Amino acid sequence: MNRMSVVMLVVLGMCCSQILGATNQNQSALAKPAESDKRLHSDGKGWGLDQAKIVDASRPRVLLIGDSILGGYMKSVTKQLEGKVYVDAWVNPYCQSEHYNKLLAEVLAKGPYDVVHVNIGLHGWPKGRIKEGTFEPLTKAYMEVIRAKMPKAKIIWASSTPVTVKGKPTELDPEINTTMIDHNRMAAKVMEELKIPMNDFYGLLVNKLELARGDQFHWKSEAYAILAQCATASILRELGLQSLSK
Repeated sequence: MNRMSVVMLVVLGMCCSQILGATNQNQSALAKPAESDKRLHSDGKGWGLDQAKIVDASRPRVLLIGDSILGGYMKSVTKQLEGKVYVDAWVNPYCQSEHYNKLLAEVLAKGPYDVVHVNIGLHGWPKGRIKEGTFEPLTKAYMEVIRAKMPKAKIIWASSTPVTVKGKPTELDPEINTTMIDHNRMAAKVMEELKIPMNDFYGLLVNKLELARGDQFHWKSEAYAILAQCATASILRELGLQSLSK
């Protein structure tokens, strides 16, 4: 092999390395996540970022962020906003962490978005996932990532839904649900401080436990319809839209 061939191979290798590196960076936020607790599977299409096809750049864009519960109501929100708003949805099993905040920044780069609706926290109940004393600062940092990347975007926070006893959907789980209440309380404190409006998803369903599916975490279609209606109404409010008539 002559010297010219060696040089060409080296250059080609460097180019390939740069391309692969860029690809890995671009896909890091979209890599297939894993949830070790099988009870917390995603309703709907599964984990990942679902992006709308943009054909009219004048329409507002909305990003729905959430855990397995979002998988149950995102389709309904998208349908209700069809023709008026483009909806992207990032369904993921993450909970408050610096890693999650980094991934959030990468997803926001797919925008810009006019409204970001956040419904996270269900995957943060097992002990050790969120270190004691870090829930509030990590949640605040999460909101600050959105404000830094999307200073003009309206943010809406939705509380985590109730958790019931497995096989007894009309009973609240005494341990896990207590954690959800505590996390919702701390999140509400952060949102009040940052003046971010909230959707009380917990309050909407806590007196409708008959709509729970019985697997502790997920809900029947009637419950998801309630959450979808609440999310849609709040998005329209923040966009200043009063009607969905085309």
